[in-house]
Amino acid sequence: MSERIGFIGLGNMGGPMSANLARKGFSLTVFDTRAAQIEKLTALGAKAAKNVGDVVASSDIVVTMLPDTPDVEGIVLGPEGTLARGRKGMLHMDMSTIAPAASKRMAERLNEAGMRWVDAGVGRSPAHAERGESLFMVGASDDDLKRVTPLFEAMGNKIIHAGAPGAGIALKIVNNYLAMCLCQLNAEAFTMASKLGIPAKTLFDVITSSLASNDHLKLYWPTKALKGDVEPGFALDLAFKDISIGVGAAADAGTPAHVGKAARDAMERARKQHGLGQKDVTALLNAAAAEAGIKPPTL
Repeated sequence: MSERIGFIGLGNMGGPMSANLARKGFSLTVFDTRAAQIEKLTALGAKAAKNVGDVVASSDIVVTMLPDTPDVEGIVLGPEGTLARGRKGMLHMDMSTIAPAASKRMAERLNEAGMRWVDAGVGRSPAHAERGESLFMVGASDDDLKRVTPLFEAMGNKIIHAGAPGAGIALKIVNNYLAMCLCQLNAEAFTMASKLGIPAKTLFDVITSSLASNDHLKLYWPTKALKGDVEPGFALDLAFKDISIGVGAAADAGTPAHVGKAARDAMERARKQHGLGQKDVTALLNAAAAEAGIKPPTL
């Protein structure tokens, strides 16, 4: 734990993950655009950075957990970022869900400057992150993976080495593509059942006891839309971003994405027509129910 860690992005996932690093004794400097998020970490012993350049200057490993591709590019390639302010041998580990092609480009730029890049897509929920039970899908060289493994072990309990830099986020995109499609299917199934007079609890019992089951429904939906709570754990706007990246990646790879395109279009309607973008991804149930002319079913 001798390396100095900088962590940028202290949101629903980055906050609890960085908190686990602080609790486990890492030398940690943090930054977020929200002062309240920084204060939570300094209370655990982390140092507060004034800006991105401050993080880069005081760290050996910089970690980013940010909303979208442009946010990460701003940190890596911006005037105060890793490329401009970093040093040879420094490692940047991005844990955001971004476009795989962009991840590869940033890896190439840093490598040309003598710095290292690791992409580590994060699986599971904020509740898992709180408990230190996140899953990591990692794109890295063997040496770089060894270097960042202590961080993963402090923040999670499963590490999957997907391959070279770029492979980790590609794996995350494929995984999220399936998860977001399942969210839309769950919403449609519960809406159809309600319209046909089948109680939500009955359908839930059948699905979770059959081959139609999915962990998103089994573990997450009962804590959110199926209990009438659509305040964001994982916002629909972020889910739309993820499925859009997945559909784009499929187009780049020349593979079909028929279901993904339909799910993306449904998410777009939920965001624009129903105003649910800032609500939880499970609010897709509310959108589907509204389109069917019924109240959202609950357990």
